[in-house]
Amino acid sequence: MNGPWDSERDPLVALRDGDPTLFEAFVASQSGVLLAFFRRRGVTPNEAEDLVQEVFLKLFRHAANYQPSGRFQAFAFRIAQNAWIDRSRRLAVRPRLLGSNIPEGEDEQDLFLQEPSTVPSPLQVAEEREEAGRIEAHLSELSEGQRMVFELGVIQELAYSEIASILEIPEGTVKSRMFHAVRRLRSLVESKDSTSSEGAAGTRRAQEQG
Repeated sequence: MNGPWDSERDPLVALRDGDPTLFEAFVASQSGVLLAFFRRRGVTPNEAEDLVQEVFLKLFRHAANYQPSGRFQAFAFRIAQNAWIDRSRRLAVRPRLLGSNIPEGEDEQDLFLQEPSTVPSPLQVAEEREEAGRIEAHLSELSEGQRMVFELGVIQELAYSEIASILEIPEGTVKSRMFHAVRRLRSLVESKDSTSSEGAAGTRRAQEQG
């Protein structure tokens, strides 16, 4: 959910001050992002569209009394997260993402992922995009808590502190879930690659023998 609001004025501050341009740009460019966010939560297409509109409406209504306390991106996702939780409550379904998925004995504060300190080359970017596609195919195999943390941290590029605020969990828990999500996804991707390689090798042998 990156855009001009990351480097320029906060859309709600601009809207509050009478300039709707950035907010309109946010609505136009991020509808699909939010729609995918809700669809990955198991929401039907029609319900997801309704929730996206609900998020935009809530953001618009916040403008009059809005006082930024962090990045607009994190604030917008907090509104989206709350909209999804409210929907779950309306359906009398307890949201699972607040459940504990941390194995006993894990020291959450020691689980930390180092962020890259160098700018990636175009080749690295291309490789990372390809890997991201392979990883996203396995997201459904993560627990709800791990999937939410991975999506917000890796796909939406939010900081651990912002994720903790959105999900209302300790930052250490965010790091722990991210650690286990990355480890699980790496295992799934490597297993898939191994299976694919064996299948390709078998096909080549069959062709050679034929």
